[in-house]
Amino acid sequence: MATQIQPQTQAVPPPREPPHPRVRKHARFTSRFLPGERDISVYMPAGYDEDRGRSYPLLILQDGQNLFDPETSFIRGKTWRIAEHADNAIAAGEVEPLVIAGVANAGERRQAEYTPTRDMKLGGGEANKYALMVTREVLPFLHAYYRLRSGPEATGIGGSSLGGLVSLWMGLRHPDIFGKLAVLSPSVWWNHRYILAYLNDIGPELHRRPSIWLDAGDQEGRRTLTDADMLHARLRKQGWRDEVDLHFETIEGGTHDEASWAERVRPMLRFLFPADRIGELR
Repeated sequence: MATQIQPQTQAVPPPREPPHPRVRKHARFTSRFLPGERDISVYMPAGYDEDRGRSYPLLILQDGQNLFDPETSFIRGKTWRIAEHADNAIAAGEVEPLVIAGVANAGERRQAEYTPTRDMKLGGGEANKYALMVTREVLPFLHAYYRLRSGPEATGIGGSSLGGLVSLWMGLRHPDIFGKLAVLSPSVWWNHRYILAYLNDIGPELHRRPSIWLDAGDQEGRRTLTDADMLHARLRKQGWRDEVDLHFETIEGGTHDEASWAERVRPMLRFLFPADRIGELR
């Protein structure tokens, strides 16, 4: 009698719940300026779907895979917890309801895309192309899909490490687009501190100065702290004013990782998007 072969069954994992009910992922975004694909994840504040007559300010953040989803983060399980921090700050009346978009980095091309100049040893220097993608493609895409206010007073950009460097550079280069900059643990060291020379050159020409949150952790190394201090002093010299359009903070116990940057999200949002400006900007 022939032996009956039982079909082998493979356990199918249950579908994974989204990291947050109001985070939407736009997968495999492509650009005509840069190769490859990248996901864009977008957080919407509570009430977004119900209050359809309202438009919102926008914050674009680099390294989008590290912001919301512990499964995609560089350090698995560790994210900035952007959605949770934004929800709590908005519910507490500290922060204006806003949309936050995380643009995923391009993996091995991250360093090239996040650096404004080419270093003789390290390469890089494609931030101009990255800026074209963000300003000419990502921004129009987000405005087409979401109810966003226009203008620099309602548009911010930010990131950490090299993401902080490229965000600062883009904000200085496009102050007519980005009026709020979140610059966490920036890589000021890149190419012999090029960003300081760039600030010296462009500072006198700026017709408007974006508001800047700048920080560094005291456990990130002496160079990081020294560079952040130098950047803070250079910004002040170029006309930024502490606690008016500039906040600089040395974070006690702060380290160079997602867990530490997560702790800085709420005060950063509170400085750049304070709730008391809702009536003025709505």
